[in-house]
Amino acid sequence: MNDSECAIVIPAFNEAATIRALVARALLQVKQVIVVNDGSTDETCAELADLDVTVLKNAQNSGKAASLQHGFRYAMQQGYHAVITLDGDGQHAPEEIPRLLKAAAENPDYIIVAARLINREAAPPLRLFANNFADFWVSWASGYPVVDSQSGFRLYPAAVLKNVVSVDFGAAGFVFESKIFIEAAKQRFYSVVVPVESIYLPDRRESHYRPFSDTSRIVLMIAWQLFKRGGYLPGLLKALGILADPRKEL
Repeated sequence: MNDSECAIVIPAFNEAATIRALVARALLQVKQVIVVNDGSTDETCAELADLDVTVLKNAQNSGKAASLQHGFRYAMQQGYHAVITLDGDGQHAPEEIPRLLKAAAENPDYIIVAARLINREAAPPLRLFANNFADFWVSWASGYPVVDSQSGFRLYPAAVLKNVVSVDFGAAGFVFESKIFIEAAKQRFYSVVVPVESIYLPDRRESHYRPFSDTSRIVLMIAWQLFKRGGYLPGLLKALGILADPRKEL
């Protein structure tokens, strides 16, 4: 996959401190960058005024899930073959994008996850625990090992966006990004990982992700999914590597 076939979508809520530098770096990798301004009350839009970027606006602050869906719809209407998502706070390095594109070319119709596996000790301990905890539950419900399920740096192929994400499966906030893995796996769309460095800038704004409340919402959503499937024991065994990884069957 080449950079002309892909668009970048960045949800942004009050990201004036980081958005300009992030978008400028992203434009060096992919020509089409879409920023979804999620009701920002700071200078987020003003920071982008002279950059060659598409800015979409939510009528009010609607959350990350709604912003991503807004950007996905626009990208699909423009005919792009894939969408790369970046968070607006600068924790993702756009310079890693060529590695995601290469992985996508080698793994068509897979979700490519830029997994924060390098220098993981840089992550705040509570955040790391919450991520690992969420990974276990997401893997169980998805029926295969999902790595760094909370990474917002991903490449979604058009097939996933059209067949999975376009369907309203009743998830908002950070629950949405976790549920994508589960709903995609039901349709035999899986994920593969590109290891990237964990970047936690000392002066970046406080994360919108709340380790206790957001992880609890994710776990409750997954518990309900598992309950509806009778516990889904095969999924647990596949996630633990006791049964064969379904990705090897494709």
